[in-house]
Formats: sequence, C-alpha cells, structure tokens
Amino acid sequence: MLDEYLPTESEPIGIVLGTEDSTPLAFWVGVAEGSYLQLDDSVLVETDVPGRGTVRISGLVQEVRARHEGLTLDSDVFLVDRGVLPAGIAQAALVVATRFEPEIYVPPLPGQQALRARAKDRDEALYLDQMEHKLGGGLSRDGEPIYLDLDFLDGSRGAHVNISGISGVATKTTYALFLLYSMFHSEVLGKHRTNTKAIVFNVKGEDLLHLDKPNSKLDQDDGRARREYERLGLPAGPFESVGLWAPVSARAGGQAIPDTGGRKEGVQSYYWTVREFVREGYLKFMFAEAESERSQIADMVARVEMFLDNESEDDPHHDACVRLGGRTIESFDQLVEHVHAELDDDASGWRGRLAEGTVAAFQRRLDSARHRMGHLIWGRQAEDPKGHRIDWDASQVTVIDIHNLHDKAKRFVTGVVIKKLFDHKERQGQRLPLTFLVLDELNRYAPREGWSPIKEVLLDVAERGRSLGMILIGAEQTASEVERRVISNSAFRVVGRLDTAEAERSEYGFLPAITRARASILKPGSMILQQPHVPIPMQIRFPFPSWATRHDEVAPPSTDDGDVFDKFKGD
Repeated sequence: MLDEYLPTESEPIGIVLGTEDSTPLAFWVGVAEGSYLQLDDSVLVETDVPGRGTVRISGLVQEVRARHEGLTLDSDVFLVDRGVLPAGIAQAALVVATRFEPEIYVPPLPGQQALRARAKDRDEALYLDQMEHKLGGGLSRDGEPIYLDLDFLDGSRGAHVNISGISGVATKTTYALFLLYSMFHSEVLGKHRTNTKAIVFNVKGEDLLHLDKPNSKLDQDDGRARREYERLGLPAGPFESVGLWAPVSARAGGQAIPDTGGRKEGVQSYYWTVREFVREGYLKFMFAEAESERSQIADMVARVEMFLDNESEDDPHHDACVRLGGRTIESFDQLVEHVHAELDDDASGWRGRLAEGTVAAFQRRLDSARHRMGHLIWGRQAEDPKGHRIDWDASQVTVIDIHNLHDKAKRFVTGVVIKKLFDHKERQGQRLPLTFLVLDELNRYAPREGWSPIKEVLLDVAERGRSLGMILIGAEQTASEVERRVISNSAFRVVGRLDTAEAERSEYGFLPAITRARASILKPGSMILQQPHVPIPMQIRFPFPSWATRHDEVAPPSTDDGDVFDKFKGD
C-alpha cells in the first residue's frame, strides 16, 4: 500500500520536457523509467535565473499520460506487442505551479531535474509551512496528512465550509463531522477548545444519534483506519462530549418524552412554550417555505406577530402562558383560534389593508402548521422549567434530531434554533469561543430563488458570522440550488461524488475540467478540497468514522468483508 512507505526526502522523478511548452503556470515532466507520478503528487523543480539566483518552483500533478513513441497508426500497437515494430513507452505529467520561492515567475527549463516533493519540500508546495494553526483535514492519495489553515475557518481571515455531493455516496455529513472531530480531539484550538461548541442537525434517520459511541466496525480493514488517525495525530474513538435532543413526542399524552427510534437513553426532549413563541416572534418560522419576494404573506406574518406581542400579557400564574383578550392561552390550538377570531373581525385591525386572498392564504397555512407542528408548542412547563430548552452549553457537540418531523416542522425547528443561536452570539459581542453550525440539505433552507426567514438568518450567518465566531459547515446535493451569497462566503469548498450534469454548473467553476471528471467517480470517503492557500483543488480521503454512525455499528461488528466505506451509507 502506498501509505505504508513514505520517504522523508525528495526524490528524483524525471526531467522537464522540451517537446511541450513550459510556462510559469504549467509545465510537463517526463517520468523516468522505473518511476511514476500520480494525480495530486507534489513536484519540485529548481531553475537558475541570471542575476537572481535559484528559484524553487513547486506544483501539483494535474494530469498524467502514457503513450508509445515512434508510432503513427493506432493499429501499430499490435505490431509492437508482437515485436514487429520497435517503440518505447513514454510517461509524462502535467504540473500546475502552486508556489515560487522567491516570487520570480519564470518557467523551468527543459532538461532540468524534477523531484517528487517530500517532507519540508512538500510542505512548501502546499503552503503547510505558512499555516500557524494546522487542522487535520484528511490524507493525500499517497497517505500523507493534509491540513487546513484554521485561520481561514475560525474567522481570523475567513470562515465557513461548503460541501457538495450526491446523497448516500458523497458522505458529506460524515466529512463535516470529521472536521469537528479533528478540532475537538487535537490541540489546534488551544485554550479555547473546551468552550468551543458545535450544533448539528440530524436530518436523516438516526445517523447522528450515536456520536458518543465507538464504532465497532473501525478495525475491519486490518487496523488501517486507526493508522490513518495516528498519521493525523488524532485518537480513534467517539466524540467525548455529546448532548442529544429530540422533539417531544406528539403521542406522549402530555409527557415530555422524546420522539426517537432506536436510541432511547441519554436523549432529552425539546419544545417551546406559548409565551416563548409569542415573545420571541417564532410565528415567522412556521411560514418558512421560500416565497416570491413580491408575496405579501411575509407582511401578514409580521403584522400578526406584532399584534400578538403587543396585545398579550404574561400570565402571572403560568410561566408558559400568555393572556389575550382577558383569556389565558394554555395551548397552541387556543392561540391559533384567537388569531383566526381577530382576523375574521374586520374591526380588530389585525388584517390592515392586506388583500382578502392574502389573509385567507395565511389562515390556511396557519391551520396546516397547527396540525404538523402544534405539538412542539406547549402551554405548560415540564417539571424542570428549563428542561425543554436546548442547552448547547452543556456539551461540546449538541445533536438536534429533526428526522421524524414533517418538513414544515423541520424548517420551524431549524429556523428557531439558528436564530436563537445567532442572537446569542450577537449579545456576546466577541468571536471567541467559536460556535460551529452543521446543516445538511442547505438548498432547502437557503434556496437560490425566493425569500424565507430561515434564508435571511443563514445569510446573516454567512456574511456576519465570521466576526461573531459563528461558523457554518453547510452541505447539499446541488450547490447550484443554494443562495450564491452563502456559497461565495465559504472559505473552503469540498466536493464528494457529483452528478455529471451538476458538475458542469458554474458553481463548480473552481474545479479544472479534469477534476470535474474525477468528481463523478469518487468513492465514499474521498473528497476534492479547495482551500485558500493552495491555488488548485486536490483529492483527499479521510479515515473511516471512529464513532458509530448508526445503531448497528454500536452492536458487535459484522463478519461481512469488503471495503468499509461501501458499507457506510450515512450522509
């Protein structure tokens, strides 16, 4: 295996070709017999510049070719195979320059020796020597560590990560969790590690409800995964500090029982009280589907929120309730009925001058929301007055499960939590300690077209979160369907397996043509990483998760053989 032997010194690999143009940006290297170059290998060439001394040109292999020399017809290869025609095999690699030391932009000259960069030479080619805070981001194709510059992630010089790829194959969420694991189980965050938090939404199945359990399938591949963690300086195990939250069950008969599947122990339930709903203005998140910017529904929602807040009084006997029109509102159903009554009363002023059709559309959606998510709004407290509130300070990683909820309820929970978290960071008024927000299906919450309250909050996170220390790690199947401003504010772009048609969209313009083609055949566990320091993207892989990603990985390991990533379908 390539990662079993990693030389510590740069080694001669060939010479610069003279039959192809050599430019400061790209040049071809003829690969010597008995050697090889593969995609993403680091290459170093030193060239003398008159009067300026030696210039070190570093680059990455972008393309590799092999062909017979001296032949003219395609069928000649069969004659060569039978020994009738003499021909030699020539291998060559296209190297794209990444760095010049010193910055004198000259091409390497034909015939100059090319080295496979190792150790400090490789660090120089990938700018690792200029990273003050290195975050383990994975391994290169030949098994050497690849690092991310934390300064471009923590808001010092940039922020945010965007991950794209096909569902079930690209392992987008798994890579997002690996980045968190790398941060929380290394010293890269320094003294701020303990207080750094992450909020993760579990949107599919129970994949993320077992982060605190070790993965029983970690050692299936003869300990390879453990060795990969060691190469990155990381322990192999579960997340150390995890809080699990699930929505209160609608079938629990008024008891605060979390609605989960296979995971029962260690999961807390969440809901919101009527008073919180009214005072915090959460009504808007019940209307979180993207609307045309010309739609008046948003005006109607804002108007109703204002009247609810202005005309309600806190009930002195019930912390979870409010009083409206002299009546204590003890349930979400009662709140909805009060809103209907006010809107049906022409003298109340609640509807203003909005069209009848707009008011009717608002009422229909409010009724729909009542049936889909009304169980999340309570008019009473559990025994612990604060027990229902998601507490992200209690654990380093807080998993908020929404996979069992209707789509409307998913949007509501996501919008409320992100808004509350953003407001909390604004009140803190400082960047450190950091808070990471991991959100899959970003195209649902920040779509390219239309407006919604969740999209507005996510745009705030993308554009102002850097200064507040709120970092978005967003994932989606198709970046072309996500709001451009969210994507463009991401310092790191990561791509897993891509649909061929999607790869041709302009959102992937940072990928060279050859890399776009590679993205359509990536295996699970392999990603293409674009980071600020390195001018061209490169393929990386990350270790198999050392934490359980589903219930059966907590159980005894399976005896089924095969590639571990082929067994992993969580995304």
